[in-house]
Amino acid sequence: MNRLTVSPSPHVHSGDSVKKNMYGVIIALLPALAASLYYFGLGAVIVTLTAVVSCVFFEWAIQKFLLKSESTIMDGSAALTGLLLAFNMPTNLPVWIIIIGSLVAIGIGKMSFGGLGNNPFNPALVGRVFLLISFPVQMTLWPKPVVSQAHYLDAETGATPLSIMKEGLANGESVSSLMNHADMPSISEMFFGLSGGSAGEVAAVALLVGLLFMLIRKIITWHIPVAVIGSIAVFTGVLHLVNPDAYAGPLFHLLTGGVMLGAIFMATDYVSSPMANKGMIIYGVGIGVITVVIRVFGAYPEGVSFAILIMNGFVPLIDKYVKPKRFGEVVKPAKA
Repeated sequence: MNRLTVSPSPHVHSGDSVKKNMYGVIIALLPALAASLYYFGLGAVIVTLTAVVSCVFFEWAIQKFLLKSESTIMDGSAALTGLLLAFNMPTNLPVWIIIIGSLVAIGIGKMSFGGLGNNPFNPALVGRVFLLISFPVQMTLWPKPVVSQAHYLDAETGATPLSIMKEGLANGESVSSLMNHADMPSISEMFFGLSGGSAGEVAAVALLVGLLFMLIRKIITWHIPVAVIGSIAVFTGVLHLVNPDAYAGPLFHLLTGGVMLGAIFMATDYVSSPMANKGMIIYGVGIGVITVVIRVFGAYPEGVSFAILIMNGFVPLIDKYVKPKRFGEVVKPAKA
């Protein structure tokens, strides 16, 4: 009897089903969703619902009319892609742009490769980067976090902490002066969500609660989040020690932009991340280093999305050279 079953990813890290873990990740995102609704109100509701519904619809439509295959919308992966896409967008984005992003995420980022388990890149980030390149103005107008604001398209916008820091340093200002800038939130405000950014970036504490939930439930392992966060902390810490006036410290970089969202929920995608623990660490360190290089030396103030997509492309290579021993493999004794 042939007891060996070969199947494509996602290869879950426990005995749970893929469907159960997908919904587990969605549950882990609920604290961040609640924070987004609290700070951005109506805008967060519209962006989230539009992204989730359109992603589910496009997956159903493509499978039914193009691929002529059985629908997989109930496994939670399409809804999760929509939720993560919404978390990577401003909460004042027009509905038609959100729908385009959903079509790209599902149609190009996922279904063009054959659906769940075959896509080499994180679908939500494919959609996000496409929108950033295609609609740079709309994708960089960040609403200010105002508790339960009722505005949507006309919400008051402002610069993110990363943008303030990037522009200020380019104009010759020091890090210490920029940290005291009138529009720069404090470290505690960044931690609890009182800073500009996308729907899922604002509250680091909510994202960390989600991380704790997934670790307890063994939905993910610690390797990728710790590798990403740790490498960013070390890299930015060294730069800050070398020149504290030119480089912001680790806490600033960890609590701004998409570091927490990317490290915890985007980089840990089952399909587009390495299988072995050692490979996960290499992958996570690569994401952290590329993120800092783009932020500090590149033109964009943020680099998490690009870093994850770049490292997604290296995953097959990492899996080829860094992989666990095959089941039943005979280890040859070392020569005397």
